[in-house]
Amino acid sequence: MPKLIPVSLLSLGLFTVTFAVNLQAPLYDAYAAESDVGATGVTVAFAAYVGGLMPTLLLLGGLSDRIGRRGPIALALILGTAATALLVQLPSWTSLIVARFLLGIGTGLATTAGTAYMTEILGSDRAKNAALIVTSATSLGFGGGALATGISLGVQGPTFLPASYIGLFVAAPVLAMIALGLPRVDKPRNVSLLRLPVFPSCTWRFGAAMALAWSTSGMTIAVIPLELAANDLGGWTGLVIFLAICVGFLCQPIARRMTNDRALALGFVLIPLGFVVLLAGVWLKVLAFVLLGTCITSAASYGFTYLASLAEVSLRAPDDRARATAGLLVYAYFGFSLPVIVSGALADMFGLLSAMLMFGAVQIIVTTIIVMTGKRASVSPVATLDAGIGTR
Repeated sequence: MPKLIPVSLLSLGLFTVTFAVNLQAPLYDAYAAESDVGATGVTVAFAAYVGGLMPTLLLLGGLSDRIGRRGPIALALILGTAATALLVQLPSWTSLIVARFLLGIGTGLATTAGTAYMTEILGSDRAKNAALIVTSATSLGFGGGALATGISLGVQGPTFLPASYIGLFVAAPVLAMIALGLPRVDKPRNVSLLRLPVFPSCTWRFGAAMALAWSTSGMTIAVIPLELAANDLGGWTGLVIFLAICVGFLCQPIARRMTNDRALALGFVLIPLGFVVLLAGVWLKVLAFVLLGTCITSAASYGFTYLASLAEVSLRAPDDRARATAGLLVYAYFGFSLPVIVSGALADMFGLLSAMLMFGAVQIIVTTIIVMTGKRASVSPVATLDAGIGTR
């Protein structure tokens, strides 16, 4: 079988797994209204995703080393389908929590297995291309689900069964069966089913950058829609979430031509800059600023920082790529969840805008600390995305 076929099918599977993750985002306010919960409730439900994902990364990040890559990817597709079906049958805040939990488990299984599988299909000498394909597929998936639901709601009107959900119900089971039929190019190892993540040496800055970048993405996905809805701009939620993720996809070819360290440094500049512009848009009620700020943060989070970090840990752990990916995602999803929950609680106490101002201030301080600490502690040689991955 030509490599293009399994690569394309694996990419489509990873896209669909992550497509399901934010599929319900434009309906957050509707689910919250059904159960009469405030901003804290919405952000807790949003972060329940990490409640499922984090134990999966911590305990099962190397599962595919034992049982093979295909099973975890197929299971992730089924979990995404089940989670979405639950929201259709019982649309409520409680169901949203359970659904997000299941989606977290699926993402943890698919991303760790998928990253290693893609590299094995293409060959370790093309690990840079494997990283680019995985980040592209997952970035488009994370953003595409929200956009698809936003468009569906715009066409259909208010409903708890948008056409985007139906599309997932049709595609995901078929792709799960296809995933089980993909060629087995990995060599399962006789290792423990429960395997902790690997944190390769000299990569803490990349992990910290992922935590910082994805905390901003989490704010954009979970909190900004609440502010848009409060200003009668809820119809723009799907587009905002799409831009928050998929602009980064467009920046990945640029990031690929930069060194890992330079891509990371650019990310450190763009993360606070983008959030300041976004915050100005919310404060002044100027939608154009909200969209521009979202694009800038996306370029940092899912463009320069994501690709550089994934490539770096893959480079430094060639024999444990699945577990190293799990380790990186532990950083990322810690940032993706905890600041969002805290901001939701602050929003209920002081208002959404005040909570965003506090987040922005902390973000700038933390960015400065990481950059200054990294400059003093960095002793590793510069690694490149374009050539270093395949030669070390």
